[in-house]
Amino acid sequence: MTWSVFVVALVTWELVAGAADSFYFPRMTEILGAAVDLLLSGPASHLFLGDAVFDAILPSLLLALGSWALASVVGVVIGTALGRSPWAMDYFGALISFFRSIPPVTLMPVFIVLFGAGPDMRIAAIVFSTLWPIVINTVDGVRSVDSVKVDTARSLGTPRRYWIGMIVLPAAMPKIFAGLRLSLSIAILLMVVAEIVSSSGIGKELAASQLNSEYAVMWAWVLMLGAIGYLLNTLLLAIERLVLGWQPGRGDDV
Repeated sequence: MTWSVFVVALVTWELVAGAADSFYFPRMTEILGAAVDLLLSGPASHLFLGDAVFDAILPSLLLALGSWALASVVGVVIGTALGRSPWAMDYFGALISFFRSIPPVTLMPVFIVLFGAGPDMRIAAIVFSTLWPIVINTVDGVRSVDSVKVDTARSLGTPRRYWIGMIVLPAAMPKIFAGLRLSLSIAILLMVVAEIVSSSGIGKELAASQLNSEYAVMWAWVLMLGAIGYLLNTLLLAIERLVLGWQPGRGDDV
């Protein structure tokens, strides 16, 4: 059923673009053809994958996912510490809300000044921007854990590192995953913006196609970014179902 919606959307674009006959909105068949040329124009030794896959898509995804993974680890650790403390959020809550409220794109000049226009800037931008949803959702998840379970573990003499790992974090996982999913979409967005600024990766190719008036190629990149985001979100949902499958009512749907 999900795929039928995509098919209808693609067919609708084809029909509307054909009727409009606009240079800026090419037919979907032209866009898909450009996407195929980008992805599958390489030699057999490279599994027919085009240069765009190795020069833009894979490096961009590795940097974005690596930065997101780093932010995830740091965010869960900080969020757990803040959530388990009875007073920490009273001091740091306003500061976290302040940083979360800053539009990530507006900080790009700051990151360029601090780190230059290379990979360090892109990593810093993605980590900073994706950190806060993870921290906030982890704090909410940790605070929602049944205190009876924690008190029981403590009364039994369970070491702190064990009851946090075996009781607190598993119970907080639904909200943690909500933060991870939100931050993943932010990571893809910041990846493109940072690469447009630094003239590298997918962002560079997207901007170049627009400047060269190659609108079929430009829309092909847009379409591929949407597909990448959808596939990554679907993969994270599958991991979430696997991790949270033990919870009642979460076996089939999340």
